[in-house]
Amino acid sequence: MYSVHFIEHGTSWACVHNPSMLIHPQINPVALQIGPLAVHWYGLTYLAAFALFMFLGKRRLSHPPFASVKGGGAWSNKDVEDILFLGVVGVVLGGRLGYCLFYKPLYYLVHPLEILAVWQGGMSFHGGMLGVIVAMVWFARSRARPWLQVADFVAPCVPTGLAAGRIGNFINGELWGRLCSPDLPWGMVFRGAGDLPRHPSQIYQFLGEGLLLFVLLWLYAKKQRREGQVAAMFLVAYGVLRFGSEFFREPDAHLGILSLGMSMGQWLCLPMIFGGIGLWRWAQLSSRR
Repeated sequence: MYSVHFIEHGTSWACVHNPSMLIHPQINPVALQIGPLAVHWYGLTYLAAFALFMFLGKRRLSHPPFASVKGGGAWSNKDVEDILFLGVVGVVLGGRLGYCLFYKPLYYLVHPLEILAVWQGGMSFHGGMLGVIVAMVWFARSRARPWLQVADFVAPCVPTGLAAGRIGNFINGELWGRLCSPDLPWGMVFRGAGDLPRHPSQIYQFLGEGLLLFVLLWLYAKKQRREGQVAAMFLVAYGVLRFGSEFFREPDAHLGILSLGMSMGQWLCLPMIFGGIGLWRWAQLSSRR
């Protein structure tokens, strides 16, 4: 195993061997092969995300206001299972449709049948979030519950799933970061991106939008909050953390940097941030009426 170092010559970089440079390990995306059946690491990270949601959801039942709801409106383990099922459907459908609409609308307008080709890759978090919102509205209406109460229940259980997904991205060596200085100790060469060191942005997002967001939301949600404020905090915190991480993540090649020097991911975060601020303020004011 070897790595590379870069020496500046004018405005270009020359590549030489350097044992201190990190190289992406190029992990086999298939975790287990049994005959024609292949189990991929990315699929396992999805299973981990679902298991973590179940684990945290059942503990969320002891948080206010869910622990105090009695009678026919009481929350139960069955509710957690049903929300997970609907959420999975919302993530898959919304994530795929969101990617087609936000990132390659003209291509899929010409090739509509390829929208169904999910095995070719292409999922959008923001589209998946919209799909989950639709799923939560469906669940809320079917159980005669306020949908913001459902959103407050779900929000703190989501970041660990996001963290698991970023681990899957890193294992696959995809969604790598932008070019970084060769002196950055954790700069990494991703073979699919050439021979220059890049930010391991998947790890940044794992730590920020995954672990840090989980800790902040879980602690915030453990105390009694006005209805809608936990969901609002998720929108604001995720939007801010994702907006920041996009400065280190390589933009989609077919889009690049858009107007005002921002990526598509950053533009999609702005409605989340402002919507979350508006929802938090609305929840605060409505409780005083």
